[in-house]
Amino acid sequence: MHNPIDPPVDPCTVRTRVRVPLRLPTGLMADAWVSTFHGLSDGAEHLAVELGPPDPGTPLVRVHSECLTGDVLGSARCDCGPQLDEALTALREAGGVLLYLRQEGRGIGLYRKLDAYRLQDGGLDTYEANQALGLGDDLRDYTVAAQMLRALGHTCVDLLTNNPDKARQLTARGITVRRTHPTGVHINPHNRAYLTAKAEKTLHTIRLHERTEKEKIA
Repeated sequence: MHNPIDPPVDPCTVRTRVRVPLRLPTGLMADAWVSTFHGLSDGAEHLAVELGPPDPGTPLVRVHSECLTGDVLGSARCDCGPQLDEALTALREAGGVLLYLRQEGRGIGLYRKLDAYRLQDGGLDTYEANQALGLGDDLRDYTVAAQMLRALGHTCVDLLTNNPDKARQLTARGITVRRTHPTGVHINPHNRAYLTAKAEKTLHTIRLHERTEKEKIA
């Protein structure tokens, strides 16, 4: 949990902005503008991806933490890949920004995330596995997200997320979150326990019960 009166973040600046055509999960192509930054607080190589029609007011924003196994390899152990696909599709339609943050495994890194997977195979949930490794439940700090948004000229956003901590942290860092839009429920037999733990332990807005009822009807 982060302090609701965190000090203002230091400014960063756009380093490079380049056009990148993207092939979306729907098969459609979309023009994106990808920005890199100088002066990010953690020194990592985070990206901003602007899609769709420019919004002069309040853009739709997805703060997405890197997940190599889910985003690239298509792992079904989490919902990261489907969330990224959903966000890119929504941003193409509505216009907005994807902040792609290099915070693998909720900030613990790729190797330790895979160590945590091994512990989950032994019966621990996603948070218990982190704790067994001597790590916190979630090590992510969204200061860089606030820096990037300000550098792009945005201080008020609509946030696409089911994680209440993202809205809390952005608000604490001077970004107004006008409203949040929950992501879809991307559940499968391999990630059900993972999503259940997120909903029950960190109050992610994942409507597992509604999805279960739909599955029964289907």
